[in-house]
Amino acid sequence: MSHFFAYLDRLKLIRRWGLMRNIEQENDMEHSMQTAMIAHGLAVLGNRRFGSQVSPERVVALAMYHDASEALTGDLPTPVKYKNPEIQSAYQDIEQRARERLIQMLPEDMREDFLPYVQPDENSEEWQLVKAADRISAYIKCLTEEKLGNAEFAQAKATILESILRNPLPQVQVFMEQFVPSYTLSPDELSQG
Repeated sequence: MSHFFAYLDRLKLIRRWGLMRNIEQENDMEHSMQTAMIAHGLAVLGNRRFGSQVSPERVVALAMYHDASEALTGDLPTPVKYKNPEIQSAYQDIEQRARERLIQMLPEDMREDFLPYVQPDENSEEWQLVKAADRISAYIKCLTEEKLGNAEFAQAKATILESILRNPLPQVQVFMEQFVPSYTLSPDELSQG
């Protein structure tokens, strides 16, 4: 018996933004889906407009599993995770052990197929797209909370936007300009074209 997928299913129970008052709750599974869709869009933009040659499908799979370790660790809030180098290093070690444990849950003949997604090459172009999509997803969460009248996300929004604007990938900036503004619109406004 393998517990791999049962553990991953528990991502729907892991709440994000634990230190913030949320008007609209978000869990890790929802976040992973949104990140996968955005990462796919970034991959297609890069391939079509900027000469990249990444597999959008591989990028989607990487994004689906990008927070898989949190099925075992939970989601440590960013202000805690990055507060000091010792905590950051310790948490990276915990995440690595969780990823290893997840891989060990798979039947032996499947481990090699899942390893590149659960323990990705963090220097790859595909992973850089996933990390950019992760930040864009966080920014969209801030926009959503702001739209719902929650001012508590204002500082997070500014900090996240600053990091996105520093991203050197041109497809990230195009996505921000071409697609992100629509997230602030109502369904009526979206249907007007």
